[in-house]
Amino acid sequence: MSQSKWMSLLGLATRAGKVISGEELVVKEIRSNKAKLVLLSEDASLNTTKKVTDKAAYYRVPVRKVADRYLLGQLIGKDARVTVAVLDKGFAEKLITLLDES
Repeated sequence: MSQSKWMSLLGLATRAGKVISGEELVVKEIRSNKAKLVLLSEDASLNTTKKVTDKAAYYRVPVRKVADRYLLGQLIGKDARVTVAVLDKGFAEKLITLLDES
């Protein structure tokens, strides 16, 4: 499977230190208006999905779904992750563009 552009870009953003992961940390970054994009795995629990999407909607942070927690974790070099926040506006805008294309 060839790695799509958004996956490479997420890895680059991670290496640049512009990505935070974990439900509580992501919610904290949304509240402090630092999160520019939230990536949520399709296999997240209903409770987590509701919590993150409601908080993101209130603070007007875009949310995009990705395949599963293992892919998301692998892309940022960690174990399975259910949610990830991108903290850089440039990375976030490009990721949104690429994710909406695919």
